[in-house]
Amino acid sequence: MANEKFPTTLLAAVRYFEDEAVCRDFLAGLRWPNGVVCVACGSDNVGFVQTRSLWRCRACRKEFSVKKGTIFEDSAIPLSKWLPAIWLYSAGKKGRSSHQLARDLGVTQKTAWFMGHRIRLAMEAESFNRPLAGEVEVDETFVGGKEGNKHIDRRSGPLGRGGPWGPAAGKTAVMGLLERHGEVRAAAVPSRKKRTLQAEIRANVAPGSIVYSDALRSYDGLESEYVHEVIDHSEKYVEGHIHTNGIENFWSLFKRVIYGTHHSVEPVHLDRYLAENVLRFNTRRQGDDVRFASTTARVIGRRITYRQLTGKEPMPA
Repeated sequence: MANEKFPTTLLAAVRYFEDEAVCRDFLAGLRWPNGVVCVACGSDNVGFVQTRSLWRCRACRKEFSVKKGTIFEDSAIPLSKWLPAIWLYSAGKKGRSSHQLARDLGVTQKTAWFMGHRIRLAMEAESFNRPLAGEVEVDETFVGGKEGNKHIDRRSGPLGRGGPWGPAAGKTAVMGLLERHGEVRAAAVPSRKKRTLQAEIRANVAPGSIVYSDALRSYDGLESEYVHEVIDHSEKYVEGHIHTNGIENFWSLFKRVIYGTHHSVEPVHLDRYLAENVLRFNTRRQGDDVRFASTTARVIGRRITYRQLTGKEPMPA
């Protein structure tokens, strides 16, 4: 099995990772490419306990498995199910609902929901290597159900544009920035106010870049640091090279995932769903196998508990 060619399709991945030892060795190779070291003290003087599938450090006497300090920690789900699940999330353009994942893996919906959020946590970018530059499109949108379709106890007050029944009422604002021919970045924002949106632009876009936006007044004043080009959507959507069609295409893909696959997403979890779609968009030219391997490499050093996800404990810093 270990000598088989690394899988490039889901079916091949399921077969390749059916052996727990293969899964363990694959994850260990990603985590410790230069040899296993103790997760507690960093010593390379470790021995493998074959009967328990873990390592024991001869320096500090601690025992640890390949799951320690990853999204898999304290999970009874075998790696032979975790790794195909990561393949599904990293390869599927429209995401995977917890109900569908539960049927795929033969686990409960509650378990699949927890697995999905752990995988999305691994897909989040800790930081970006460089600011966006060149030509950058910026836009914002709203995510959430219509107020008129909600139970009366869940309806918000007269918030957002257009009052309590307006298109923004009770929804969460999200902002996106797309470097043309490059990557996209997106995050939930508290509002569409000028100080909020422009702070996101200054934090992510190099000064002197060309910034394309619609005619929202919150973008006024960018001219002091950027070349600011505006397209007024009440008149037209494209004027030569001035448009925001690229970032709006990303919103279209993202909303297909939210409304078509998940149907409803709590605002507290929205950034993880954004991160999932940002990673797939930014790696869209990669093969599924490359994206899977890079996603799996990000599981290390990240952990979230069920109580944190459900709001019973504070989220990790």
